[in-house]
Amino acid sequence: MVHIDEIYMQTMRPDWPDKFVTNLDWNLLRTFVVIVQEGSITAAATRLLLRQPTISLALQRLEIHMGNRLIERGRGTFRLTAVGRELYRECVDIYGGIAHLKDVANSAAQEITGEIRVVLASHVITPLYDDLLASFHIEHPKVTYKINIDTSVEVARHVLDKSASLGICLLNKKLPQLDYEIIYREFFGFFCGPPHPLFGKKNLQIEDLRDHVAVSFGTDDMADALRPVALLRRQHELGQRIVGQSQHLEEVKRMIMCGLGIGPLPIHVIERDVRDGLLWRLPPYDDPPAVDIYLVTNPRKRHNQAESGFIEALQSKIAVQPMDERTYL
Repeated sequence: MVHIDEIYMQTMRPDWPDKFVTNLDWNLLRTFVVIVQEGSITAAATRLLLRQPTISLALQRLEIHMGNRLIERGRGTFRLTAVGRELYRECVDIYGGIAHLKDVANSAAQEITGEIRVVLASHVITPLYDDLLASFHIEHPKVTYKINIDTSVEVARHVLDKSASLGICLLNKKLPQLDYEIIYREFFGFFCGPPHPLFGKKNLQIEDLRDHVAVSFGTDDMADALRPVALLRRQHELGQRIVGQSQHLEEVKRMIMCGLGIGPLPIHVIERDVRDGLLWRLPPYDDPPAVDIYLVTNPRKRHNQAESGFIEALQSKIAVQPMDERTYL
């Protein structure tokens, strides 16, 4: 095997820069980005649906090509070298630029065109966003949209790696590379479905929920985005055993309706289901836990005209509408 130091000596040749670019397998850069994001070879292999030796070989090939070790790895050790950190920053910019290429030809056109890529948490329901989507389409009919649903953590990751124009999600922790603005505030209540023994019962107390099994979101944890819900359980010592989890509101709602257990849902989102007798509101009826939903953007991403216009229009709506009008209970 050729040692990295030997490759480094070859990079000192005058014709090396041209050969470096010509011979570089750009797929290695993408693999490197995923390795860094996942924090391990094994996790990167799982995400890329490849075998672990394939990922290890790709990293080794890139290190040989770069003439430097990029990640210090060994028993209990996995950290980026100084060269690795700098390469990762450059790779993120490279892939942001590649994602931007599709719209470059349209950027100079008088009529706004381009694609807007939005990643949302599964229960984003607000007239503010819906009204903007409708009006922006009327004003700019040639703009196209790709809208995907993901977990709040993945929403932030998509915005961070510049594969999304913007994200709308709950917040676990703020990443310093991203910008955050509260779009709206919602409140979570506990609900049960028709098969549940508490369905239809009135004048219940929070203690009546104690020891009933529950279903919930994957983020319902003291260290995650639905911390207010988890904190309520802890404060009242409900002791609920979680028997079902999902990242998607529709699946959490389905499990509640089917009687698997009590579960938290945004109150304003499921008002119709309550009116239709498909769900029953449980305590607490006063001061339910509040959760903020954020607009997440990346200030380092080069946006096309459509992306810039959409984000600016959404930020303008947020700025002019008081918080109490963006609070749904």
